Amino acid sequence: MHKKSAGRKKVRAIYWIIGGITFLTLLVAAGVRSAPGVLIIPLEEEFGWNRAEVTFPLSVNLALYGLCGPFAAALMNRYGIRKVILTALFLLVAGTGLSPLMTETWQYTVLWGVTVGIGSGLTSSVLGAVVANKWFKEKKGLVVGLFTASGAAGQLVFLPLFAKLVTTFNWTLVTMVNACTAFIIFLLVAIFMKNDPKDAGVLPYGADESEEQIQSPAENPFKAVLGGLKTGIRSKDFWLLAGSFFVCGLSTNGLIGTHLIPACMEMGIPEVTAAGMLAFMGIFDILGTTISGWLSDRWDSRKLLLWYYGLRGLSLLFLPYALESSGIALGIFVVFYGLDWVATVPPTVKLCNDAFGKNSNVVYGWVFAAHQLGAAAAAFGGGLLFTMFGTYTVIFMSAGILCGAAAGFVTQIQKTNNTPLKNIA
Repeated sequence: MHKKSAGRKKVRAIYWIIGGITFLTLLVAAGVRSAPGVLIIPLEEEFGWNRAEVTFPLSVNLALYGLCGPFAAALMNRYGIRKVILTALFLLVAGTGLSPLMTETWQYTVLWGVTVGIGSGLTSSVLGAVVANKWFKEKKGLVVGLFTASGAAGQLVFLPLFAKLVTTFNWTLVTMVNACTAFIIFLLVAIFMKNDPKDAGVLPYGADESEEQIQSPAENPFKAVLGGLKTGIRSKDFWLLAGSFFVCGLSTNGLIGTHLIPACMEMGIPEVTAAGMLAFMGIFDILGTTISGWLSDRWDSRKLLLWYYGLRGLSLLFLPYALESSGIALGIFVVFYGLDWVATVPPTVKLCNDAFGKNSNVVYGWVFAAHQLGAAAAAFGGGLLFTMFGTYTVIFMSAGILCGAAAGFVTQIQKTNNTPLKNIA
């Protein structure tokens, strides 16, 4: 009896280790992605770049971050999760570690746009979806919610620190902290990460030995990616999911994640305070995303997305007023928007799994690519519009209206049942 109990504890520990390493990888990658928000104005001041020049490399970063998603899923299926994560972390260490040497915008584009963009893309939310599908038969929605919440946790942990380092010391120290943390996670992944439950001698969480586990074929990853795209573009649901997720990325990573801190600073709010607000938003993001994962296992995901996009649109329409009045109004925005930040991910993954079955990992990668193309559009578009008009009001109002359109998109997705997510490797 004692041996059986010890064996069960050992098996449970394996899921905790894999889940924990995945969470930490996503958390550190989120920390790297959050850094540009506090670097925009320091880089303008040091190098004399304008807002459009500073945000262009960030738009490249966000676009590559999304476009790598489909390839990340296929590469993980072909070469294993561990190798892909190690490659991604190496790129993050290189891109951030070499940043203090840059003096020109093209160097900023190469390091943060291309190198960090690809590294971040290989550790995007696709990683969380693949790990959840490989390692968990039950509670997938909750697991995806927790992995998604790691992005909020990353900004919660790192943003106040980055803002303090910038104001007290220099922006280069922020890049070195990013490089060091990414290297630490690189070592943890190299030592402890496993590709698949069978590598650890266990079944996926919640599976029993009588159930046949579906394995992904070891096919050419580029063929798999193009095959997933071909499958997706034939489906109306794919275009609806991709279109709504484009708006999701535009209104979160690209707009708020990139421009909220400089927008606050333009209104006289100190950078450390603005970063603290964005980090505090992460607390509510963790709560909202985790609850969303739980709800997506039980409720119609289309209805969840309708509420999420509708409420987000209202909050963005309210933001210009909140920035002008600050105080309580801005606090209301932080709480309200934080709860909704990436709550869209679990139900989107659920709908994608239900619609595309064994192809869901790669198809979701393309849906996520649309998310990041939206983010890239807002990152550069927000900087360009600010350069032209000297205000963020136009982009905030436009994003709010687009969120309303996305709420309409999701109601047209084909109705599916509320069965648990399929066990797709």
